[in-house]
Amino acid sequence: MKRAELDNACVNAIRFLAVDMIEKAKSGHPGLPMGAAPVAYVLWTRFLRHNPANPGWWDRDRFILSAGHGSALLYALLHLTGYDLPLDELQRFRQWGSKTPGHPESHLTAGVEASTGPLGQGVGNAVGMAIAEAHLAARYNRPGHEVFHHTTYALASDGDMMEGVQSEAASLAGHLGLGRLIVLYDDNRVTLSASTGITFTEDVPARYRAYGWHVVEVSDGNDLDAVTRAITEAKQVDDRPSLIVTKTVLGYGAPDKQGTFAAHGSALGAEETAKAKAHLGWPLEPAFYVPDEALAHFREALERGGALEAAWRERFDAYASDFPQLAREVERRFEGRLPEGWSDGLPEFPPDEEGMATRKASQAVMQAIGRALPELVGGSGDLDPSTYTALDEAGDFEAPAKPERGVQGRVGGVWSYAGRNLHFGVREHAMAAAVNGLAYHGGFLPFGATFLVFSDYMRPSVRLAALAHLRAVFVFTHDSIGVGEDGPTHEPVEHLASLRAIPNLVVLRPCDANETRWAWQVAVQTRDRPVALVLTRQHVPTLDRSKYAPASQLARGAYVLNPEVTTPDVILVASGSEVALIAEAEPRLRSSGVKARLVSMPSWRLFAEQPEAYREQVLPRAVSARLGAEAASSFGWERWVGGPPAGAMIGVDRFGASAPGAVVFEHYGFTVDHVVERALAVVRGGSDGR
Repeated sequence: MKRAELDNACVNAIRFLAVDMIEKAKSGHPGLPMGAAPVAYVLWTRFLRHNPANPGWWDRDRFILSAGHGSALLYALLHLTGYDLPLDELQRFRQWGSKTPGHPESHLTAGVEASTGPLGQGVGNAVGMAIAEAHLAARYNRPGHEVFHHTTYALASDGDMMEGVQSEAASLAGHLGLGRLIVLYDDNRVTLSASTGITFTEDVPARYRAYGWHVVEVSDGNDLDAVTRAITEAKQVDDRPSLIVTKTVLGYGAPDKQGTFAAHGSALGAEETAKAKAHLGWPLEPAFYVPDEALAHFREALERGGALEAAWRERFDAYASDFPQLAREVERRFEGRLPEGWSDGLPEFPPDEEGMATRKASQAVMQAIGRALPELVGGSGDLDPSTYTALDEAGDFEAPAKPERGVQGRVGGVWSYAGRNLHFGVREHAMAAAVNGLAYHGGFLPFGATFLVFSDYMRPSVRLAALAHLRAVFVFTHDSIGVGEDGPTHEPVEHLASLRAIPNLVVLRPCDANETRWAWQVAVQTRDRPVALVLTRQHVPTLDRSKYAPASQLARGAYVLNPEVTTPDVILVASGSEVALIAEAEPRLRSSGVKARLVSMPSWRLFAEQPEAYREQVLPRAVSARLGAEAASSFGWERWVGGPPAGAMIGVDRFGASAPGAVVFEHYGFTVDHVVERALAVVRGGSDGR
């Protein structure tokens, strides 16, 4: 074949592999793969530095399909370029047990960099990945030794451009000047239900220029040379991220449906598929046809990628020779290993009736972890002075030129991409998506922090972190009606129940400073799922561990604080700040002749995962008299405390109120007197369910 013929055959191979996948499944989104195939072909064969034989190569370029509904495009590219995705997996598109689910899943399919589908997420993930690359290059590269220098690409749709998370993330990326971030905007002007003319008429290029991005516009997405020139131009801009706007036709080649929403979200159908193949000169049979020359051209990625990685490996070996300590640190980080003795310096807190807020204890623990683990990188949604999550002496992550603006960083003093404190601004959703991007990238233990009530703004990203088995930490402070004067808008009520409902998310609500230390240790050691730390604003007593069980038992999700009570009359169960409340109630009950077992339950999930024998040991079925206490919605607590008349719950099933925290707690029944009263009632079998 001549070059133009080969290019055309390759582009159509992508298109019709996608169409045939969707036709066989009778389900999917053919419009984007058909329209964006030329753009994807140029990127994957002329620019993308990757090695299909080793999808985890540390310095590879990253490609994120933010428009995850177009997953058939990505699966076609992965198969054609030689990833471990054989043709029979494409033929099982969207079927049970396949590696080709309806939307890409990073933990399932080799070569998929991010789990996408909810629109806008991939753009936020890409920003996080670009932050990761910039930080690693600044921290580890040395003159003559460039071990990190890769580009993050994302393919986004009109729908992505409408989502708020994309706007937050793009604003942040422009501010940070992330020059190795390129977003390819598939501007086909059609959504699932109509043309964009009924909902989306803004000037996207102007908006991105206002964000501080470099913008290139390509009037015809089928013009391979124009796309090549646009990407070449974008790669030459190193002080700003780039947006490449490519005008494409949704469902290109399907004569009766192209350019309409009919090509967006359902199979073309046998008749239209036949017309499309005839229109573009493609054989109707066999399905899943790829010309030999086209496949050979795509598979050149294996040899090219192997050579790229081998050359990089030589550079890394030379780097390791000159900078052995740094090289070992890089290897450890990407292999996910912790350094020997990393936890030796974590603080232990003496008993203290006044105690401290668990957010304050977390601050002390984070400093110790930060000194031991350079991979701990993150920040807050403009709340460092309240969440206490700034890493001392770790520097601010900012573009080096930022001091020219006359602005000073709050934490580190020196502007540098080597800084580990990320300033996300008031952009909680972008923060969570970027934290996910850092986790997807590898080599990081990323965290993002805000108030628990604002976890609502982050929920889609937190959910995806759990789905994708990401190693990430979400720090949520100001965890209850103890917030006080700020009132119900800032007092979380339903948020703990909501987070606990997310599969694969470990929610930890420690009761005091020492449980907080162990909560962080669990978070650091957790490999395959995210952790949410839920912390108080107000002081809570630091329990005397000579009287109570060691805080290290937090790792089991729930444990008995006073194991000497072997035959309890009642079991009092609490998490977080309410543990101190039940501990104070216990001697009052004892003086009334009632033996109370105290159970701290910082994590429902971790406890549920314990062996049945251990769970029975903590919450024996023979003791039905149980009282739970948590300053949050009581939803779900019946699993642990049962219901009336033997089981009861002191919770918050209405919104909070504005007043000093102690006053709000009193009015909502979180007092020792009320705990004692309710405990006596359940012992007598007379719980009124309040």
